Amino acid sequence: MDEVLLRSLTPSVLAILVRRGADFAAAEDAVQDALVEAVRVWPAEPPRDPKGWLVTVAWRKFLDATRAESARRRREDLVYEEPVPGPAPAVDDTLQLYFLCAHPSLTPSSAVALTLRAVGGLTTRQIAQAYLVPEATMAQRISRAKRTVSGVGVSPAPGAPAGRKPGEKPGARGRFDRPGDVATVLRVLYLVFNEGYSGDVDLAAEAIRLTRQLAAQVDHPEVAGLLALMLLHHARRGARTAPDGSLVPLAEQDRGRWDTKAIAEGVEILQAALARDRLGEFQAQAAIAALHADAPTAEETDWVQIVEWYDELARLTDSPVVRLNRAVAVGEADGPRAGLAALAALDDALPRHTAVAAYLHERDGDPATAARLYAEAARKAPNLAERDHLTRQAARLNARRSR
Repeated sequence: MDEVLLRSLTPSVLAILVRRGADFAAAEDAVQDALVEAVRVWPAEPPRDPKGWLVTVAWRKFLDATRAESARRRREDLVYEEPVPGPAPAVDDTLQLYFLCAHPSLTPSSAVALTLRAVGGLTTRQIAQAYLVPEATMAQRISRAKRTVSGVGVSPAPGAPAGRKPGEKPGARGRFDRPGDVATVLRVLYLVFNEGYSGDVDLAAEAIRLTRQLAAQVDHPEVAGLLALMLLHHARRGARTAPDGSLVPLAEQDRGRWDTKAIAEGVEILQAALARDRLGEFQAQAAIAALHADAPTAEETDWVQIVEWYDELARLTDSPVVRLNRAVAVGEADGPRAGLAALAALDDALPRHTAVAAYLHERDGDPATAARLYAEAARKAPNLAERDHLTRQAARLNARRSR
């Protein structure tokens, strides 16, 4: 069984069902049933057209469920619309599904959870582990999100059939053309990229692919800014972990392993976006990433300019997480005491606040406090890799003190 193939086909099969008239929640259930059937049947009888097979089986599963619950007229309409067997259309609907999952009435966390489940192919358990919540809690969150987007249609890709129901007026189904929709999709793509960048399932490359698609369709500097940011971060991916899987901090990474082609492309895209003089948060984040990428060594990093970009970013977002990262940059530009002063103005309950405090205290020549804070930060770490890294930092300082 080719699980990668199944996962890659799921978004387009789901979008085809939604475009043909199925509401999102029922379509997602039908696709899941079809995937279970594929796992049972394909090893012995592999289909010649896997996507067409999944569409046919999922649509029949949907019809079976609808017949059991719907009125006769609705059943007849759906049967009338059943597609003629044959190859499924070669249309990539994944970006349209992102617009659907990023419904403006959903919170960002719910939109990302729904996207990871319906489009990314992660299990509810995997998503719950990523968000550090019980599986039952995440299941309820995803169910509520599916109910929210049910009944809202996906705009067909250019050249694809509209799939309007019999008697339905043009434009009657939900479309995503409000200004907030692109901003919401950008936020979801950004968070999915981050999940793929650091999580167990690799979604980062797919997020970059979809952001490229969006950049080709939407002329907006923030879309370009997000694409540049993703490319610049992804360029460092090969150097972020050691052979044993442990995290390698930015300052210790082998810069010869960075993808210079991706960096050059990201910088070029960013410069074109900044030239339009419509600064947004993704452009500002990309500018910070570009400054890191531009430094031949960690010691040559232009921290003064990075602090200036963090000031811009804080003005745009008023985010406490941005101010936390700014405190690190201030500590590098003006010394650890200045960084600790900036940190003191922030809520110590912020994620990674303790880890930043540990780093700045170590830079300030206080290994005892730093070791204690590293150990405390390890207990709060959001994932295993980060916990192990912080634990090693604490052990390193304790070993040094005991000599």
